[in-house]
This record gives sequence, structure tokens and C-alpha cells, in this order.
Amino acid sequence: MMGNLSGGHIAEFILVGFPTSPPLQLLLFVLFFAIYLLTLLENALIVSTIWLTPSLHRPMYFFLGHLSFLELWYINVTVPRLLGAFLTQDRRVSYVGCMTQLYFFIALACTECVLLAVMAYDRYLAICEPLRYPSLMPSSLAIRLAASSWGGGFFSSMMKLLFISRLSYCGPNIINHFFCDISPLLNLTCSDKEQAELVDFLLALVMILLPLLAVASSYAAIIATILRIPTAQGRHKAFSTCTSHLAVVVIYYSSTLFTYARPRAMYTFNHNKIISVLYTVIVPFLNPAIYCLRNKEVKDALRKLVLGRCHYPSDVPD
Repeated sequence: MMGNLSGGHIAEFILVGFPTSPPLQLLLFVLFFAIYLLTLLENALIVSTIWLTPSLHRPMYFFLGHLSFLELWYINVTVPRLLGAFLTQDRRVSYVGCMTQLYFFIALACTECVLLAVMAYDRYLAICEPLRYPSLMPSSLAIRLAASSWGGGFFSSMMKLLFISRLSYCGPNIINHFFCDISPLLNLTCSDKEQAELVDFLLALVMILLPLLAVASSYAAIIATILRIPTAQGRHKAFSTCTSHLAVVVIYYSSTLFTYARPRAMYTFNHNKIISVLYTVIVPFLNPAIYCLRNKEVKDALRKLVLGRCHYPSDVPD
């Protein structure tokens, strides 16, 4: 299928999605729709709870609020179009719509990588420098770090899209994915894509591997500090503050690295769609449960918010 052509170039793409039998299509629609609604509800509640609870106005929860807000945006970039395709079987997306989706998807993915590194650094300061933590991580620095995460992610996406959008797409126009992603698009271009691939790879190193190194360094220091704690109870209490973040980091970075650190690796594998579901749908769905809702302060504040109470717990140290 060549699609509509404008000036010799493709004007729209066809997203293959998950081609299956009608009964399975219906089952997938119900599954994705339920996950989508629950993800919106979970993350919206976390953002509202942190925003409306004065005792949670601290760097740790400030970053959690940004992560949940990012997940709200993240899942809205990919899932609604997939749900629409299940219902209407219309898998077409315009060239402009595809590039817009790609821009926001890359921006949010890069932002999450940096934000997870910032959160690891925050945990490092809280565990390794507990007495100096308030002075080392004031609210002004937390705001600057969060802003840098968002700014770096969106700037990186703009640079990638600057090179990708300059490529020509002459046909075919079928993308073997459920959203517009970098590798399938590069695989369809009829232009020389070497420069775009190089920029994509270099920015992936900067926006994925450098934050991952920061996470690894932070946790190396955290583990070394925890091992010096004399009591088993103290070690368990210290490490329990990091387990949720570590689980999210492992899931998100492993799937992201597999997909983007080496774009060519996914060209011959249809499994890339399953990997993409992991970090675009499952991770935003699980993050509130494995990260926020295991925290007693967040759970207490959420309970009071849902029940409509006006009293909030007093500030307690991390």
C-alpha cells in the first residue's frame, strides 16, 4: 500500500497494530481500555494527593508527582489511537500526526530516563547524607532538577525529530507497530538515513545511558552505606525506601535499552511491539502501585483525600 502521496511523498501511514481475529481484537480492546482507565485514575490520584497534602511537599514526593504526571501524559500519547483502531479498524495516521506523536513520545521517554536518575540521586542524598539532606536538596534545587529533566527530554526529542522529519518517505507506508516509533520510520525512508541514525544513537547514549550510569553510581553508594549499618533492622528500613524505585528502574531501563540503544536490533523482530507495550502501557500502570502506594504517608494522604477529610498529618522526616 502506497497511501496518499503529496508531492511524491507519503501523506499518511498505516499502523499495523495487533492484527488478530475479531474475538481476540475485542478482548485486547477491553484489556487495554481497562488498563488505560486504571492508569489515568491511579496517576491522577497520586498527583492530586501530593499537590493537596502539605506534608508531602518535599523533594521525594515532588519528584513522584512529576513522575505520575508524566505517566498520565505518556499513556495518552499511544493508547487512545490503539483503542480507536480496535474499534473502527481505521489504522491510518497522517504524516503530521505521526511526527507529532513521535515527538511527544520521545520527549516523555527521555524525560522519564532523566527523572528516574534524579530520583536515584535524591535517595542517595537521603540515605548517605541524612543530616545534610535538607541543605543539599532544598526545594529550589528540586524544582531546577525537575525542570532540567523536562527541558532535556523535550530538547532531545526536538533534535531527533529535526533529522527524522527531513527524510523522504516514498512508500510503502505500512508501520509494523501500534504507534509511530523511530526504528519503523527509519526503516521506511527512501532517503539516506545514516545521519539520522547516528543522531538517534548518540542522543540515546546521552539521554539513556548517562542517566543509567547516574542511577548505578547512586545505588552503588547507597548499598555501600546500607552495608555499614550495624543492625539488620536498620539495613532493611534503609533499603526499603529504595526497592520500589529500583524495580521501576530495572523494568523501564531494560525495555528502553533493548529498543533504543541499538535501533537495528528490533528491525527483524516482531517482539518489539510486546517490549513497547511493557514500557508504554504496563509501566505507567504499575508505577503507582509499586512506587507510591507502598508508601505509608502517600496511602494515608490518599485515604484522607478520597474520604474528603480536611486534616493532614504533620510533617515527618524521610
